[in-house]
Amino acid sequence: MEMKRVCVFCGSSPGTRPVYAEAARATGRLLAERGIGLVYGGGNVGLMGAVADAALAAGGEVTGVIPRALMEREVGHRGLTTLHVTGTMHERKALMVDLSDGFMALPGGYGTLDELCEALTWSQLGIHARPCGVLNVDGYFDALLALFDHATREGFVREAHRALVLEAREPAALLEAMAGFQPPATEKWIRAGDR
Repeated sequence: MEMKRVCVFCGSSPGTRPVYAEAARATGRLLAERGIGLVYGGGNVGLMGAVADAALAAGGEVTGVIPRALMEREVGHRGLTTLHVTGTMHERKALMVDLSDGFMALPGGYGTLDELCEALTWSQLGIHARPCGVLNVDGYFDALLALFDHATREGFVREAHRALVLEAREPAALLEAMAGFQPPATEKWIRAGDR
């Protein structure tokens, strides 16, 4: 699968340990080095700022998508290749999906988990057939992946849909997994474009 742009979901906080920002910077650099554009939430703080700044410093294309309310609080990044300002969070997430060929979650909080789970749900429903993965920095996503396994054992997530969640501990390994992604044959409850 050719990926021209990858959407990175990540925290507006740097987290408590330097390893998180290091992983964000490594991800931004790697995307730029491979000629893959970065799509992200448009912020200049936390891991969002780290991934964007690293991609820009390495000569990459960076597209931010931020709702007006957050832009007005002066957390929007003013040095991006392109910055889209949306009216709502819902519009933000839809545009991020439309602009991207794959989705990667780095450590983050509720917003990151919301964005990841929405991208996974849309894949499960057949709205898109693009790869979704987590960069499991120092085991950050271990508990979430265990929850997904539990939901599968309990009959709430099908095995084929559990397989939609790709996982790696290094950015290059996750990009390779995403590039090799083959969507499972699943029911198409919703046709592409029917949001």
